[in-house]
Amino acid sequence: MKEQIYQLFETSNMGVSAEDILLRVVVSVVLGLVIFLSYWLSHAGTIYSQKFNINLITLTVLTATVMTVIGNNIALSLGMVGALSIVRFRTAIKDARDTTYIFWAIICGICCGVGQFMAAAIGSAAVFVVLLILGRVRNDVRTLLVIRASRAQELAIEGLVFEYFGGRAVERVKNTTDESVELMFELSRGVLLKSQRRAEKPLADQLYALGGIDYVNIVAQSDEIGS
Repeated sequence: MKEQIYQLFETSNMGVSAEDILLRVVVSVVLGLVIFLSYWLSHAGTIYSQKFNINLITLTVLTATVMTVIGNNIALSLGMVGALSIVRFRTAIKDARDTTYIFWAIICGICCGVGQFMAAAIGSAAVFVVLLILGRVRNDVRTLLVIRASRAQELAIEGLVFEYFGGRAVERVKNTTDESVELMFELSRGVLLKSQRRAEKPLADQLYALGGIDYVNIVAQSDEIGS
């Protein structure tokens, strides 16, 4: 029993030929390029990071290289875990989907490193299709309506906004002074567009018609700014 355990810890991956190592690295590069393409297609605007996308390729190749070295050597794998445990990554993830791409790159690297090319290819194809179809799905963008006006028009503004949006605009902030009031309403972009199509006059025109309005601002926060 002790001899078997000893042999298990002594087992290494030295029998892997140079051609086999090259094949694993090349396949990891190809799959890394697939991940690169998927990230490029599913991200747009300021949320896209070219440096992060390139790092996905190198992460795939490095993981495949490490797995090729480790093979089925338990002692080496435990040492590698201990060495990597001291690494701390403090880079903020701008998009929740980036976590999926990191795991995708690592898993492809592991599969290539142990020679499971078919599993890596099929899994990557499935993930590629899912992210291609659903990768550009956006949250219903949050829209803020900010109105500053005379204090005497406070109730009239609240009533007009309530009627214009059918009660689906939520009043979040109300700042008042002796002479002025600033109101902030939150609503989805879908509600805003639907109300604009249904209304006879734009909301800004109706508000300014009340008199005493200093300004009307509409601020939209998309996925490119925050999820």
